[in-house]
Amino acid sequence: MDDDRPVIDQVTDTLGAAATATTEAAATTVKKVRRAAKKVAKKVAPAKKKKATKTKKAGKKTAKKSAKKAKKAPKKAAKKKKAKKAKKAKR
Repeated sequence: MDDDRPVIDQVTDTLGAAATATTEAAATTVKKVRRAAKKVAKKVAPAKKKKATKTKKAGKKTAKKSAKKAKKAPKKAAKKKKAKKAKKAKR
């Protein structure tokens, strides 16, 4: 400590330096935390693929439904032909 400067000035300078050091340290820790969070987010991101499986299931269901409709289609067409023939016969 300098004997030429008053004690109050020295204390305020020391406190100011400590405050700036803490703000800098806080800023660097925030940066580190953000980087770590991004890394974790990248690792966790494949978990979103579970939603894709739901859409796959829905796609499978619609495929099954369309397959059933495709099987029934010839039967319906045959019924329509019979109905048309019956109408013509009535004329």
